Amino acid sequence: MAKPLFTAPTRRERGFEAAAGLVKDSLRLAGEKRGFALSRLLTQWEEIVGADLARITRPVKMGYAQGGFGGTLVVLVNGAHAPMVEMQKDRLRERVNACYGYNAVSRVSFTQTSADGFAEGQAAFAPAPRKKPAPDPEVVAKAAETAAPVQDEGLRAALEVLARNVLSRAKT
Repeated sequence: MAKPLFTAPTRRERGFEAAAGLVKDSLRLAGEKRGFALSRLLTQWEEIVGADLARITRPVKMGYAQGGFGGTLVVLVNGAHAPMVEMQKDRLRERVNACYGYNAVSRVSFTQTSADGFAEGQAAFAPAPRKKPAPDPEVVAKAAETAAPVQDEGLRAALEVLARNVLSRAKT
């Protein structure tokens, strides 16, 4: 019998995998149970709607009408912020539709409650802010010296940032 030209690599032959790849299917299934076709809407809510709205809202469910166009996005609103968020409903719908790439949401419905629900007070999960170390003064001086001949102020500032990043990169 002839040996096949290509065989799929076994788990051990693929090497290390990113953690996101290991939970991707589980996250997709959990999101689909609540009607979210894109898990990105759940995982990147702050980037989609902005930090000001993400602080007081959270997406809960996406419902679709039978044979209808667009769906209804149900959003939890934190406390007394509901009237303010209600006034920004169109902006929120536009941003979510931009995430989907088409008019996926035709209605936005709000549920006024605590963003954590009715359970006892729990800490909300939020990634820790990234802390950048202070740049080395020697690197800053070298970057400024490199970009000094450029006349345009905006371009010079961008080149300084680029030079700082390149010069402070870890040598491998």
